Amino acid sequence: MFETLRDDVRTALAKDPAATSVAAVVLTYPGLHAVWLYRFAHALWVRNYEFAARLVAHAGRFLTGVEIHPGADVGDRLFIDHGMATVVGETSVIGDDVLLYHGVTLGGKSMRREKRHPTLEDGVTVGANATLIGPVTVGENATVGAGAVVVDDVPPETTVVGNPARPLDERDAEAEERQAAVTDGSCADG
Repeated sequence: MFETLRDDVRTALAKDPAATSVAAVVLTYPGLHAVWLYRFAHALWVRNYEFAARLVAHAGRFLTGVEIHPGADVGDRLFIDHGMATVVGETSVIGDDVLLYHGVTLGGKSMRREKRHPTLEDGVTVGANATLIGPVTVGENATVGAGAVVVDDVPPETTVVGNPARPLDERDAEAEERQAAVTDGSCADG
C-alpha cells in the first residue's frame, strides 16, 4: 500500500512541472488526495461496504472537487492535474499511467446496470473539459484533446479533438479540403 502511495507522489512530481517538492505534492494536490480517497473507498466497495464507500467518496468530492465512484476500476499512477469538476463514473476503467486534466467527465450513456462508462487504457492523456460518454475505449497512449466530446472508440497512439472527437489527421485533411474548395472557387457563399 505504501509503495502505491509513493508511486502516486512520484507520478505527480514527474507529470507536473509545477510540482516543486514531495511536501508540496502531498499537502496541496487535490487530484492526488482524490485518488487516495478513491483507493480507500474502492477497498471498502469491493468488500461490500458500499454505504461506507459512498460516504468516503462523497467526502472526497467535497474536499477535492473530484468525483470518482468507488466502483470504478482505477489502475496505478493515475494523476489528476488540478482536478476540479472531474467525474469518473461507476463502470469506468482507467489503466496505468493515465493523466486527466480538470473538468474531465467519464460519463454513462445507459440507465441499465451494465458497462456504461469509458475505458481508458494505459498511458492515455485526457485534456481539460473533455467529455467521454458511454462504454467507449480509448486505446493505449492515445490523447483526447481539451474540450473534445468522445462518443466512439479511439485507436491506440491517436490524438482526437473536437465535437464529435475525430483523429487530428482527419480534421487536418478536412480543413485542407475546405481551404482548397475556397481557393479554387468551388465553394459558394450561402
